[in-house]
This record gives sequence, structure tokens and C-alpha cells, in this order.
Amino acid sequence: MHTYQTVEFVKRKISRWVPCLQAEMTVMEALQALDHLVDESDPDVDFPNSFHAYQTAEGIRSVHRSLDWLHLVGLLHDIGKILSIWGEPQWCVVGDTYPVGCRFQESIVYRNNTFADNPDLKDARYSSLCGIYEPNCGLEKVMMSWGHDEYLYNVLKTNGCKLPEEGLYMIRYHSFYPWHTKGDYMHLCNHKDLNMLQWVKEFNKFDLYTKNEDLPDIKKLQPYYQQLIDKYCPGKLRW
Repeated sequence: MHTYQTVEFVKRKISRWVPCLQAEMTVMEALQALDHLVDESDPDVDFPNSFHAYQTAEGIRSVHRSLDWLHLVGLLHDIGKILSIWGEPQWCVVGDTYPVGCRFQESIVYRNNTFADNPDLKDARYSSLCGIYEPNCGLEKVMMSWGHDEYLYNVLKTNGCKLPEEGLYMIRYHSFYPWHTKGDYMHLCNHKDLNMLQWVKEFNKFDLYTKNEDLPDIKKLQPYYQQLIDKYCPGKLRW
């Protein structure tokens, strides 16, 4: 799964997807597309990803009742997986993310048995701890392995969605488990990243621990979340 996640591969995917020229649709339309997607990398679920979106959002809503933007982040966070609906293989859409362009750390899942054929492993430019990056340069300057996090973050930025910076960080780095769970890659972080880490950790609790077979009544919940979409990400977006 990690053989092809190279610097050059990520650059190609950025060029292909970040301009957001694939489609125009509303957030709710994109979310409904996930009715047809089951995340093959997630051992905890065997139901469509759209249900997980509402489970996460409702879990957050039950605890952080006044932070409506955070409820919406819970709903949105995996919508970037629509890339799989458009033909991208799941190995470059779902699963944990990590930096490319520097040494692959042991905290990456399956580090010891799925990187052997990755050509970046043998490229001297990427073999040091920081690789092509400066120490404490900040995660915004670091290229991540390509996946749904980075794609959705760029969709929201391109369309001028009004989520606060904390929400955008949660979306962009929620799959970066080597950082927010294992405590790795701190040598690349700046003060902003460290301040945002607490928000990513808080979000992760709901992303992980709201998955269960008690599926939510989506039709009942849709009106509440539609008003949040209209507030923060209205109308048709470019994807």
C-alpha cells in the first residue's frame, strides 16, 4: 500500500485534484455519494461511510453542543473519500497519512513490511530526519502522502468555506496518526501546529470511538446539518 506514495506521485495528485475541476456539487450531494463507499482500510466498520459521518458528527454534538462548526467538521471529515467513487484506488485515498520527502518513521503503520519497494527509500535527498524540509518549518510546508484529508482540505480552501482554522486542521491531519497519536514528526512542527494538536486529538476521539452498528436516522438529522452547510459551505462547490 505504501510502495507508490512518493514525492513525485504526490505532486502528480496535487496537480490532478487540487485545482478542483472534477465536478460541481453541494456538500450534501457529495456526502450522499459516500452511501456507495465502504472504507477497506477500516477494520471497525462494514457499512457505508456516510453513516460514519453522521455518527462522528452526533458524537461531537453531544459533548460540544455550542460549537456548531465542530459538528459540521465531524460530518465533513471523510467526504474526500469521494475520490474512490471517481476511480482512485483506495490505497491512495484512505488509511493513515505521513510526510513524504523525508525519512519514513517507524511510527507509520506497516512501516517494516510495505515500504521496501518505495523508490524514495533509496533517494539520498529524502533519507535524513528532515529530508527536504527545514527543522520546525511547520506542517503547512510539508508534503503529506496523498489521501482524502489533503483533498478535502483543498476543496474547502478553494471554495472559501468559512470553517475556523481549527476545523481545517482537523480535516487536513485527522489521518496523520504518527503525529497526533504516536507523537512523531514533532521536529517538523512549528508553534501553530503544536497549538492545533489539541484540537486534532479532541476530534480523533470521536472519529475513532463513535463507530458502531447502531446506525443513525439520517433523514431525521439532515435538516440540522443542512443549516450548518448553508452557514459554512453554502451552494455548489467545485470538487
